[in-house]
Amino acid sequence: MMIISRNKRVIILAAAAILCLGFAHAQNLRLAKQTLPNPDNEPAPVHPVPHPRQLKWQETEFYAFFHYGMNTYTGREWGNGDEDRNIFAPTAAPNPKQWLEVAKAAGMRGGIAVVKHHDGFCLWPTETTEHNVTNSGNDYGRETNIPRDFAAAAKELDLKYGFYISPWDRNSALYGTDRYVKEVFLRQCAELAEYGTDQFEMWFDGANGGNGYYGGQGGTRSIDRATYYDVPNLRDTIHRVCPDCVMWGVGGEARWIGNEAGWAGQTNWSTENRDYAPERNGMYGTEDGWFWLPGESDAKATNRGWFWHDGESPLSPERLFQMYLETIGRNATLILNIPPNQAGVLPQASVDALTGMGTLVTNRLGTDLAQTATVTADKVRQGGAARNYVATNMTDGDKETYWATADGETAATITLTWETEQTVRYVELMEYIAKGQRVRKFHIETSADGVEWTRRATNVETTTVGYKRIVPLNGSTSASYDEGFKVKAVRIIIEDSKACPLISKVAVY
Repeated sequence: MMIISRNKRVIILAAAAILCLGFAHAQNLRLAKQTLPNPDNEPAPVHPVPHPRQLKWQETEFYAFFHYGMNTYTGREWGNGDEDRNIFAPTAAPNPKQWLEVAKAAGMRGGIAVVKHHDGFCLWPTETTEHNVTNSGNDYGRETNIPRDFAAAAKELDLKYGFYISPWDRNSALYGTDRYVKEVFLRQCAELAEYGTDQFEMWFDGANGGNGYYGGQGGTRSIDRATYYDVPNLRDTIHRVCPDCVMWGVGGEARWIGNEAGWAGQTNWSTENRDYAPERNGMYGTEDGWFWLPGESDAKATNRGWFWHDGESPLSPERLFQMYLETIGRNATLILNIPPNQAGVLPQASVDALTGMGTLVTNRLGTDLAQTATVTADKVRQGGAARNYVATNMTDGDKETYWATADGETAATITLTWETEQTVRYVELMEYIAKGQRVRKFHIETSADGVEWTRRATNVETTTVGYKRIVPLNGSTSASYDEGFKVKAVRIIIEDSKACPLISKVAVY
């Protein structure tokens, strides 16, 4: 008989206990579900990418500009700041709701009201200066509060809204000193932010510094706008109250397209560098720019100036439609100025022109023939657990779905076919820009029989797409709506892209 020492028995019993505990624990084990790093096989972003507020801003696309204020009554474009406050004397109560009703009839999705121009006169009862409506020339003037009434009207009409406030103040004695920004400008911006937390844009003009009244001191004052306005603090202050409000111009979240003529470059990147010169490069952007700075085109719908002038005339609906194609149709937004008159309303001629423009946009770009087409692509990215990248994503009406190719595939062909003949004039493309702008080069072809193909818009730079690109197939933006082309098929051939292309929408009109 084998004799085991006491110490050995203790060790054996302890080991047995451990084994029993381990077995019992194993009985209660559950397999952990493995989480893959990219279960939906989503493409990697191409940086830089837009902030969510910039995406919402871009989706506004088309909105109005309303230049109204002291200059409406002096006939000037830039006031000196020494204007008698009594001159602001509307002949009726200003009616921002009428302004926005006209904008909506034109197909716009919002508007920006000028509430302080370079003359420093404020169209609301501000605490920052006596140069405001409370000291104006009649009861209509003294009861005016454009930010209040404009925001209320926009909400009633389900439109986006925001305000233009001039950083430059030719009235203030503090301008150019270290007190102006903190005691006047930032406070005015904060006051305006309180008129609505859902503002989509605050507009800061690039005109800064020069001669003026300056509280009676006169002279010329120069500032460095890159540092003077304390932009980081400005952005933080506004975004705390209005999280979706883009700071245009001086604010550094959207760029001037570089002209006031209503056109953007056919090649137009939303990326830029901080040292860009708007007048030379604002129309085009920079392909390898290191931050997201999309372009906005500001243009006049009338022929005399930004503010209302006696004897002015509106541009024709056809000319305004051309601007639409050359801005919104080229990866920019369009802010179109319609100045209210001395009664505080838009003149009937402007109303008619803008309504006519809206009719053209609806009639020409309102019926998407791609909705009845069969849509295919020669390359399709493999889907994942909860997302696919099939060609029909481009016509499903969902902005969050998109077609894509596999990583490394930067060229592909999208084809739309119909059983019966269609008359086509425009092709619209939209990239899924939440993951960056990608397409560098593409072209469009049509076929009457699905066999023989003809390249269209041969004189157009079919390079960038971006948020939206509208290509007139006849190659003309000034005479885009002609007899069109009789086709049974359209194809878009993407020739080059910075990474696998992501297209969220294809439309044919």
